[in-house]
Amino acid sequence: MASNFDDFKMAVEALSGGKNTVILDDVGMPSVMVRIPKYKMSQLISGGSENVHPAFMVDGVEKDVMYVGKFHDIVVNDRSYSLPMKDPACWVTFDQGVTYARNKGKGWSLMPYALWCAIALWCRKNGTMPHGNNNYGTDSNYPTEAGIPVPGSLDNGKTAHVYEGSGPASWYHDGTRAGIYGMNGNVWDRVAGMRLNNGEIQIIPYSNCFMSDVSMSESSSLWKAIDVSGNLVAPGSAKTLKWGNNNDLTAGAVEVKDAGCGIGYADMKLDSSVATVPEIAKALLLYPDEPGKDYAGDYRWWRSDGEKVPCCGGSWLKAGYAGVFSVGADYPRSYSNGNVGLRSAYCDL
Repeated sequence: MASNFDDFKMAVEALSGGKNTVILDDVGMPSVMVRIPKYKMSQLISGGSENVHPAFMVDGVEKDVMYVGKFHDIVVNDRSYSLPMKDPACWVTFDQGVTYARNKGKGWSLMPYALWCAIALWCRKNGTMPHGNNNYGTDSNYPTEAGIPVPGSLDNGKTAHVYEGSGPASWYHDGTRAGIYGMNGNVWDRVAGMRLNNGEIQIIPYSNCFMSDVSMSESSSLWKAIDVSGNLVAPGSAKTLKWGNNNDLTAGAVEVKDAGCGIGYADMKLDSSVATVPEIAKALLLYPDEPGKDYAGDYRWWRSDGEKVPCCGGSWLKAGYAGVFSVGADYPRSYSNGNVGLRSAYCDL
């Protein structure tokens, strides 16, 4: 069996020119992974610093490479696996997603939110904003592009899920079949290490969720807020960044309202309480690095009542609102749905 997996790995690496590999979990089961090298902020946003993007920091140590599941995962024996031409797992709560990934052993995690952000910025910087199944099996802006429908996966009689990896090369993050599939549509990606708590933006710095002893529970003491200068501070501190009820990034008080907020990412507003947007806010897609410019219509939704844990990318029914800059932070960690899936990631610890 090991020899079969060795052959599988050699084939995957050869066909992708070394951009993909196969990594085994602690019981010897494979996942197809995409190699993501370390990026500096200057490689991702205009005017960015020479600092490494925080996604590549684990416990204060820079990592030269991360590995991201090439496909949305399936779940087998309470472990998640990235494999081609599968129906993606769904109905996944946040805590389940964390458990399924961590069950695979040391170095495995649910996709860190910070790493998703770094890849999204790379896509825009390199002109490869991915298409995908965001319109019942096709792309809403490119209707001739279609995936292979999963039999029986229907929404009002129309295609919902397509098989992971089906469709054209434009459905991969780098525009080639060596890239990450499904960052625009099919199912939402559960992500780890970011939440809203009564509107306040809180993170588990930065990719520390790769460490299995790092708690992301609702009551965890490891959650940090971000102040207007970009410093990590205790939740509830003065002048922390929040997503407010006026579709803005604010450091002021956020009134709790029943209604959620939603706006195109490019159209987010900046409250007067935030004079200068810190680089960390741009790195973590809390506010666009180029407000008003083209982000392919990608959208975000949030609510300011209680804890809300985000998903990224959109699903088969979000049309032009789906994409790598789309974030939905409007449901609690217990939420599950047929359009919510997961993606594992790996870091050598």
